[in-house]
Amino acid sequence: MAKRDRARVLMVQGTSSHAGKSVIATALCRIFARDGYQVAPFKAQNMSLNSYATPDGGEIGRSQAVQAAAALVAPRVEMNPVLLKPEGDRRSQLVLMGRPRAVASAREYHELKPRIWTQITSALDQLRSEFDVVVMEGAGSPAEVNLKDHDIVNMRVALHANAPVLLVGDIDRGGIFAQLVGTMVLLEPEERALVCGHVINKFRGDPSLLTSGLGFLHERTGVPVAGVVPYFNDIHIPEEDSVGLGADPETNGDDAIDVAVMRLPHIANFDDFDPLRHEAGVRVRYVGRESEFGDPDLVVIPGSKTTVADLDWLRAQGLDARITDARRRGTSVVGICAGYQMLGQELLDPDGVESAVRQSRGLGLLPTTTIFRSDKATHQVRGRVARDEGLLGRCRGAEVVAYEIHMGETSGTDSASPFVLESRSQKQVELPDGALDAEGLTLGTYLHGLFHNRGVRRSILACAGARRGLGVVSTEDDIDPSAEYDKLASLVRHHLDMGLVYRAMGLKR
Repeated sequence: MAKRDRARVLMVQGTSSHAGKSVIATALCRIFARDGYQVAPFKAQNMSLNSYATPDGGEIGRSQAVQAAAALVAPRVEMNPVLLKPEGDRRSQLVLMGRPRAVASAREYHELKPRIWTQITSALDQLRSEFDVVVMEGAGSPAEVNLKDHDIVNMRVALHANAPVLLVGDIDRGGIFAQLVGTMVLLEPEERALVCGHVINKFRGDPSLLTSGLGFLHERTGVPVAGVVPYFNDIHIPEEDSVGLGADPETNGDDAIDVAVMRLPHIANFDDFDPLRHEAGVRVRYVGRESEFGDPDLVVIPGSKTTVADLDWLRAQGLDARITDARRRGTSVVGICAGYQMLGQELLDPDGVESAVRQSRGLGLLPTTTIFRSDKATHQVRGRVARDEGLLGRCRGAEVVAYEIHMGETSGTDSASPFVLESRSQKQVELPDGALDAEGLTLGTYLHGLFHNRGVRRSILACAGARRGLGVVSTEDDIDPSAEYDKLASLVRHHLDMGLVYRAMGLKR
């Protein structure tokens, strides 16, 4: 068999965080895949509390898992060799090649970077040996002069791979010309030489009004504008950053099933709730203060990287009392991962794994106790619903596809668990998961992605809405993620000069 040539590479960098790098990279993954290439995404270092379990039980950033899905390949740890998950006290958990290795401060992490760099380059080289195209993504801005000496994610990666770079700026924030010109000025000559095109992202209005500005950019930087991508809100791609969280303005009527998601300071895997936001007749609100709590039909406590600290935050805001009082009055409550742990009677941390607090009192809505362990569970799972009371009253036996990412074991329920896992990291098992209270209105589970399962989601909503006599609106099938990636790819292909991109990469279309 002929040896595969090293993959061609393209890097997407941005003038700032939230400029749209991840979305553009996701679109390019699908474009190249639809053009017949085998494509892999790559981000050397991701700092995010949104993570995902690979089929073999590794942990990577959620955005690289999304990009892998767009590229029509399975996610793997080489696609995101370094994941930093922020904790309190300016420290982060370091996940290296899919496994937690340390908890480090910024200074301690900088000292580890020489060793980490070799793993980053090895991961990228491995992908390049197996795929035709690797779409790489940077982080933040490549022009942060105070951080460049420690760079392992932006121009240092591009230089290692000799990758052409698309520089993305967010015009919706204003100052697009200062963003792009200023970034180019602050780059070193060899770095500027890699930039093959500017991308103006999130544009609203008449593109003809930009014509003189595009010429200015080309003249001032020597780099053409590769595209002007319009702002959109009708293509559903998971958000990478919590800055994207907010209520859905189209479902704010009084007759909507009102879902209040606690906006924890260290909220994790918040795309768990995207399917709720896309349900007709459902309003999702992210609640960060007691005054915002209202009278919801369903309260959801999401995942968190710092369970005890965020539980203390709930109490400091007065939200703990609002949640328990609402439950006493018949409101349904669901806790996922850290939220499940918070719902119990007690949280124990004898070895200081999660925090310095050895014992914490939970919200007391489930008869469970959580003990934090040093081993981290990261699994893709399949299972089924094993109960038919309350929130799960309409979906007993339904299949559940989800994933686990947690440090801690929860036990103590005196009744059958609501879910039975039958496959975990591609191995057959029969394991219980979660807890359901006697009334069936308080549900806790470690299963991220629970609401992505239509039968379970609609059963929970139906039960929660029944409190005010609200039914679940009859709708068509769920949003098809693959169709959304195709829509995104079509939009970006139409507004991006793919001829320029292909030429810069040395590829034939």
